[in-house]
Amino acid sequence: MVDFIIVLFYFSLIMIVALRGKVKADSSADEYFLSSRNLPWYSIALSTIATNIQGYQFLGMMGSAYLFGLAQANLEINAVQGILIGAFVFVPLFLREKITTITQFISKRLGQRVALFYSLANIALFATVTLGAALFWGAYAADLVFGEQLSFLHSNRIIRIAILIIILGVFSAIYTYLGGLSAVVKTDIIQFTVLIVGGAVVCFTAVNQMGGWDQLYIQTPEKMHLHLPADHPTLPWTHLFGLFLLNINYWCANQTVMQRALAAKSVRHAQTGLIAGGLIKYIMAVIIIIPGIALYGILGDTLGEPDMAFPYIVNTYLPVGIKGIILCGLFASLMSTVDSTFNSLATLWSTDIYSKYINKKARDKEKIKAGQKAILFSLGTALVMGFVLLYLKFDDPNSAFTHTLNNLRYYINCGIVVLICSAVLLFKPNRNVVLFAFIATLPLNIALQLFMPEMNYFVRAFWVIIIGLFITLIGSMGKLNSLIALFQPADKYSRNWGWALAITLVLLHIVFH
Repeated sequence: MVDFIIVLFYFSLIMIVALRGKVKADSSADEYFLSSRNLPWYSIALSTIATNIQGYQFLGMMGSAYLFGLAQANLEINAVQGILIGAFVFVPLFLREKITTITQFISKRLGQRVALFYSLANIALFATVTLGAALFWGAYAADLVFGEQLSFLHSNRIIRIAILIIILGVFSAIYTYLGGLSAVVKTDIIQFTVLIVGGAVVCFTAVNQMGGWDQLYIQTPEKMHLHLPADHPTLPWTHLFGLFLLNINYWCANQTVMQRALAAKSVRHAQTGLIAGGLIKYIMAVIIIIPGIALYGILGDTLGEPDMAFPYIVNTYLPVGIKGIILCGLFASLMSTVDSTFNSLATLWSTDIYSKYINKKARDKEKIKAGQKAILFSLGTALVMGFVLLYLKFDDPNSAFTHTLNNLRYYINCGIVVLICSAVLLFKPNRNVVLFAFIATLPLNIALQLFMPEMNYFVRAFWVIIIGLFITLIGSMGKLNSLIALFQPADKYSRNWGWALAITLVLLHIVFH
């Protein structure tokens, strides 16, 4: 009962905060989609990372850490690569152009046709896999931890999770619909606080049950390596090359992530916020990955379903009341991703499609309404995708489902990396060639998976992107912009902190090799 009271209080708090920032009738489109371009660095840092952290990281990645050890942390700590490139290369370019969407930047560099493909690809990805996965993991996590208490919804587990998907999706859509980016950022800060507290409790509990931090090397030495052999079926060390390129997509060309930087007070605030976010990613790597390794030290390989690592720790070692906080943390990881995705999708649709092709003379009020309708539509597609993922999960419950979802995303993400890198790196990109390379990444990805199924999906993504970039380079006569000139720190403090963050990443790979 105490746990449910805590959860109800959390939901009430989120809704109250969101409603206080409810968009007014005379609000501008800039205010709704970009919070009047007035976000300070700390809001950018906390909201960006809250958006990044999802339920699958606590469930799927902790489960994968139980299976594969510290190597799973690469997906967290190596985000710093993309964050630094985004902060010092892409953000200055974006803010100089005063764009609302990344599509507008691509349009200036590659033309409207290429920009349209980019925008539609992102809208399709956001409305299906991104939203669907976030909703599925949130509902799945809640059921794993509180399945018995939630049985009043339905006795059948699958139907019960489906009901939870609907409840969580509708709740997130309501406050995003009403408040825009301002409401999203305000609620994200609360959600970040809740999820990091909940994650820290789980982490320290698991380590304590194993006997302390030193026991990680004593009881699980085989799990304490960032780099696994090149022939490892899931996380070979060679996956780092593909991960590096895919991080460019997520941290540099992803409207959901970049929207906070686009709304920054200045370049300095944007860069400081992203650097602070990079430091937080290290913390998240600890509280997500270490509990999975610690549980392996406690149980060995007796845990039948890897995704049960998180719920096992919560249900076995945590008392009543604390469980409610943990559940709030799971909901926070879900809603902070879903609300940001809803807002970004609305921005893309309203700015790139509605105002560009449907109603070229649209007033701000009409743009906001178009964005709100996009939220409602994407809620429907997200629910459908959530149900599809629910089916896939229960069809193969023992799989490391995180990697299955990543595989789905990368069919589109590879092409987006080719687009954004061509727009920034090439001196005079051939627009037709870039469009061809973007489209070609999809059949190329499928072909490599069919004919070389043993190839790791990160490695496959690397080769797909490299081939796509090679096509654009040859087609554009091989002329590149100055790589040195592309790095644009706002001041010496931003530059020095950026270098410090990069050095820490290198040291982590050396120490935990």
